[in-house]
Amino acid sequence: MHTIETKFKTVIGKNTFYFYNPVFQEKYESYVNSLKETLLVIKNQVETQGLKKEIFENLLKERENGLRVLLALTGFSNEYLKRLITVIRVCDNKELNKLVYKEKWAEKEYISNIAEWGDTAILKLLKENQYFRKAIVNLFFEGSTIPFISNTLPLFELKKLSISKLKFDMPAMLDTLVRYKEKGSYSGKAENNPETLIKTLLDELEIPFSKGDLTELIDKAPVAKRTMDFIIPNKEKPKIIIECSFIVTTSSSGQGDKAKTENAIAKLIKEHYPKAKFIGFVDGIGWYVRKGDLKRMVTAYDDVFTFHKSEIDRFKTFLQKEFK
Repeated sequence: MHTIETKFKTVIGKNTFYFYNPVFQEKYESYVNSLKETLLVIKNQVETQGLKKEIFENLLKERENGLRVLLALTGFSNEYLKRLITVIRVCDNKELNKLVYKEKWAEKEYISNIAEWGDTAILKLLKENQYFRKAIVNLFFEGSTIPFISNTLPLFELKKLSISKLKFDMPAMLDTLVRYKEKGSYSGKAENNPETLIKTLLDELEIPFSKGDLTELIDKAPVAKRTMDFIIPNKEKPKIIIECSFIVTTSSSGQGDKAKTENAIAKLIKEHYPKAKFIGFVDGIGWYVRKGDLKRMVTAYDDVFTFHKSEIDRFKTFLQKEFK
């Protein structure tokens, strides 16, 4: 057995600092280079032929990594595109349906059974269905002009659906670079958290609140208890207890467990705080497409709100009535 000092010196003296697999590096570098070269080809076609939808439709049909190239050009992430496709499948907006030729590629589905399409399914449909290719291209050409999309997508993502990016305009390319760089920071900002909206509203109405464990449950239900998002006005004598659940992914199977947990918490609250109202903020496409789990989830609450403007107004009115 080596001594502690020897093992310590091994880690310090033989540290690789940044591990990398040379074989993988070469392979991935070839992949990145192919995307770059394809972008240069598309740029040349746009400059010589003018900006035409057919250029990008052919890109999606003929190039194995055509979709990746289009996403790299615009800065739109693959995950966000899959989510937008799901939104199109579950929603029925006449203007949007026409733009994306929905009836030509989206079969009628039971919303409760809809799951997010994987990469394989999307790439297969792109190769086989010309209208699905047109749909994707139209989203990047004209998507931002559709009120439904402009009201649904966050502005940070909506700006990526820009025709200027498809023209390879320099300011648009710089915009793509900046948004790539700041994506992680943007996603991690507390101000972008839905709960922040509730906190801001409570502060504006000068309603006191706290977060954490309900006092009585710490001793009487130490295992079953959970941290609550908002306890109004305090943990000792709560009048309103609020839980938030905003789920944007449609591929998660955790909603059922979440609903089960919330119903268990609801029983504890009714038992130990019978006068308190248990309120849920439940929103996001993740709940929209899982109707069964959603019904079980809302059963736990005395009332449910979303982050829609009209619902925020209703929540504000609710608070004002409770705290006259």
